[in-house]
Amino acid sequence: MGSEWGRKTLGDVIELKRGYDLPKKSRVAGSIPLVSSAGVSDFHNEAKVKGPGVVTGRYGTIGEVFYSEEDFWPLNTTLYVRDFKGNDEKFIYYFLKTIDYLQYSDKAAVPGVNRNHLHMAEVFFPEDVATQKKIAEILGTIDNKIALNRQINTTLESMAQALFKSWFVDFDPVIDNALAAGNEIPDELAARAARREALRQQTNKTTGATDAASSEEALPETGLSEQRLPPEIQQLFPDRFVLTEEMGWVPEGCEITTIGDAVETTGGGTPSTKNPDFWEGGVHPFCTPKDMSQLTSWVLMDTERHLTDDGVNKISSGQLPKGTVLMSSRAPIGYLAISDVPVSVNQGVIALLPNTVFGPLYLLNWLHANLGAIMDRANGSTFLEISKKNFRPIPFLIPSYDVAKAFNEQAKAIQQKLLLLAEETVSLTNLRDSLLPKLLSGQITIPDAEQQLAEVL
Repeated sequence: MGSEWGRKTLGDVIELKRGYDLPKKSRVAGSIPLVSSAGVSDFHNEAKVKGPGVVTGRYGTIGEVFYSEEDFWPLNTTLYVRDFKGNDEKFIYYFLKTIDYLQYSDKAAVPGVNRNHLHMAEVFFPEDVATQKKIAEILGTIDNKIALNRQINTTLESMAQALFKSWFVDFDPVIDNALAAGNEIPDELAARAARREALRQQTNKTTGATDAASSEEALPETGLSEQRLPPEIQQLFPDRFVLTEEMGWVPEGCEITTIGDAVETTGGGTPSTKNPDFWEGGVHPFCTPKDMSQLTSWVLMDTERHLTDDGVNKISSGQLPKGTVLMSSRAPIGYLAISDVPVSVNQGVIALLPNTVFGPLYLLNWLHANLGAIMDRANGSTFLEISKKNFRPIPFLIPSYDVAKAFNEQAKAIQQKLLLLAEETVSLTNLRDSLLPKLLSGQITIPDAEQQLAEVL
C-alpha cells in the first residue's frame, strides 16, 4: 500500500454491524464487558466479538467511541466494527471519533444512526498502515499519560481520605496514646484498639522497634499502608476520650459545634436562561451537579456553561473564590469537588469556604466521611435534597488548632500534587483534541505532532 491519503467511503475502510441484544435476565456474572452506547455498562460470562474491537453508539448516546483490547459483547444499542479490512484497530478507534454521527441519524424523538448511511460517509483516509499505527501511537501516548495522571490522582485522593479517617473518624493517634499511657479505652473503640495493639506488637517483633509511633502498619479497613506518626505529631493528640451527647466518644479537649458555625456555607441560583445578557459571551464558570458528575478527580477546572458579569451579579453568592469546596445537594447528593477557579454555583450545590483552620481537603474529606449524616437530613417528594437549613446544624468536631494545622500541612502537599496533575491533564486533553482532527485530515505532519508531544511530556 502507498503512503497517500485519499477520499473513500467509510464502508470502503471498515464494516460496521449492529450489536446483540442481551436482556438483564439473561446475563450471567462474568468478566466479559458488555458495551452499550455509553460504554461498559455490565459484565457477562460470554463474548460475542474478539478483541481488539471498536464500538460506537447506534441509539441513546451518539458520538462516543470505545476501544476494547479484550473480547467483549456489544449491545444492540451500538454498532461495532466487524471487519477492519486490514486497517489498524487503534487508528480506527481514533478515526471514528472524527465522524459527525448526527449527519447520519434519523429525525425521530430518539435519534438513531443508520448503518447504511454511515457506510456512505466520505472520509479522507491514509492507506499506509504504518502511518495509521504512528498516528495511533502519538494519540495513544497522550491518552496513556492522561490515564496515568487520573490513576495517580485517585491514589492521592485515597491517601487524603485514609489520613482524615484515621485522625478524625477512627481517632487512631488518640487510641495509640491511650494505649501507651494505660488509659481506659471506651467499649465502642475497643475492637479497633485491640487491632492496633496487635499490629504494633507484630511490627515491633519484626523490626525490634519499641516506639509505637515509629512503626508502619496496614489497616484492614483501608487496605493502605499507613505510616505511624512521628513523635512531634503524635504528641499533639490527647490520650483520653470523653463521652458527648452529640457525637458519643470523642478525644478529650475537642470542641463540638456545627458545620454552619465552624465554616461559612452558601448556596447559589440560576439566572434566567431567557436573558442573553446573563449568558452570551460569558467567561465565568457556572457549576451545577452535572459538571461535578463528569469529574475524574476532586478538582474542578472548568464548567459546561459560563456567566457574564451581569449573570454573576444575579446570584446572591456571586463568584466564590478558588479553593471553594463544593457538594451537590440534589439529584443526587454527594458529588464533591474543590474548585481550582473562581466559580458561581446553582441551587443544586452547597459551597463551603475554607478558612485558616479548615483547609479544602479537610472540608472535602469531612463531607465524604459524613455523607450518611447528610443523607439522613435530606428530604423531598420528587428527588432527595438537603437544604442549607438542614445541612448547617450537622455536628462538627473541632480538634486542637495544632492537630488541624498538622493535617493541613500534610494535606497541602497532596492537594498541590492533585492540582498539578489535573492541570496537566487538561493541557494534554486539549492537545489530543487539537491534534486528532489535524492528524486525521493530514493538516499537520507526524513529525510536527511528535514535536508538540515532546514539548509537553
